[in-house]
Amino acid sequence: MAFEGLAEKLQNVFKNLRGKGKLSVEDVDLAMREVRMALLEADVNFKVVKDFINKIKERAVGVEVMESLTPGQQVIKIVNEEMTQLMGGTTSKISLASKPPTVVMMVGLQGSGKTTTCGKLARLLKKQGRLPLLVACDVYRPAAIKQLQVLGEQIEVPVFSMGDKQDPVDIAKASRGYAQSQGCDIIIIDTAGRLHIDDTLMTELEQVKSNCKPHEILLVVDAMTGQDAVNVAKVFDERLGLDGVVLTKLDGDTRGGAALSVKAVTGKPIKFAGMGEKLDALEPFHPDRMASRILGMGDVLTLIEKAQVGVDAKKAAEMERKLRQNEFTLDDFLDQLQQMKSMGPISQIMDMMPGMGKIKGLQGLELSDKDIKRTEAIVLSMTKEERRKPDIMNGSRRKRVALGSGTSVQAVNKLLKQYEQSMKMMKQFSQMQNPAKGGKKGGMNFPFTR
Repeated sequence: MAFEGLAEKLQNVFKNLRGKGKLSVEDVDLAMREVRMALLEADVNFKVVKDFINKIKERAVGVEVMESLTPGQQVIKIVNEEMTQLMGGTTSKISLASKPPTVVMMVGLQGSGKTTTCGKLARLLKKQGRLPLLVACDVYRPAAIKQLQVLGEQIEVPVFSMGDKQDPVDIAKASRGYAQSQGCDIIIIDTAGRLHIDDTLMTELEQVKSNCKPHEILLVVDAMTGQDAVNVAKVFDERLGLDGVVLTKLDGDTRGGAALSVKAVTGKPIKFAGMGEKLDALEPFHPDRMASRILGMGDVLTLIEKAQVGVDAKKAAEMERKLRQNEFTLDDFLDQLQQMKSMGPISQIMDMMPGMGKIKGLQGLELSDKDIKRTEAIVLSMTKEERRKPDIMNGSRRKRVALGSGTSVQAVNKLLKQYEQSMKMMKQFSQMQNPAKGGKKGGMNFPFTR
């Protein structure tokens, strides 16, 4: 889970604040000391931490907080707002050219996931109605061109290549004419990287920039490298003038130092975040939503967006009805797992739900086709009555089902436990407000219904 270590520490700090009827200056000082330690341990830049804490303290000891009926919540609100500003304030999008094609130059070190990110970005832009072209300018790394061509085939996006014997500048220049002939309105240039920053790399990138005049230069960096990612961003910006940053592997970054430091240190916004290995796991970076996730407030808007893409609205409405009437069966559970699989790892989904991130049993679960087939085998080995009323599953019934499904009693027990946890999660879903539908607070607007 992204920011897991930092999120847990900050949420513990604010849990203590919430329980206080009034706050003293000493209470705020103590809380801020703990927040400072949590941020430093998360590998956030020292100067960034210092400025961040000072801003919060300045606002937190004001009259509107100290004389508030809920001072603890007011402090959390301030932290949320300042953290949002720290990461950029608002979502930053790609600047499109007034006259197509828009040229996006992707830069970064080897191992940051640059080529894969090019493919992910092309897929995302295609989903938004654009016609992207991928350009293979990495003529040095073995199989880099082939990798981009394979990605292009998978997402059905054309790839322009002149082989590995041509000059990258010539390839980039020639791609514009090819894009216009193919009707492509966005060119994504995959440039070469190195294992470390060197003058040869930077000179070549500068030549590509001066000859192609890209509208956007995006740096791809590995979020898990923390302050190294920030340092790399600083150097690339000084030489090339970046327009934004793409953080890869953010789903595995338990600390969060890069995400919380890069905008403050370089002044360049994080535009996209890689949240997994699959080609659909690139998301626009929303500072406000990320701050809410870190502070345990969930991210309902992203959850709804994912649900609207991956979930059948009619089935969702029927499931809501069943939940209300306590008719949610193991057959429904199996069907729901199949739909949720299209939304990503369950642990990420729960992380977006306010107050649901710490439910045990589903944490860390990622559904593969193998998991679905195993679950299906267990469920179909039960009688109709057992599927409808799982609470009748005693020891002998569980042994029979394990034998019939070719699994073990432990596997059956695990499935039944996950079903119970899923019931809790689905009930939470059904109680969530749906901003997209203008739902009223406390209503039963189910976020999967459109």
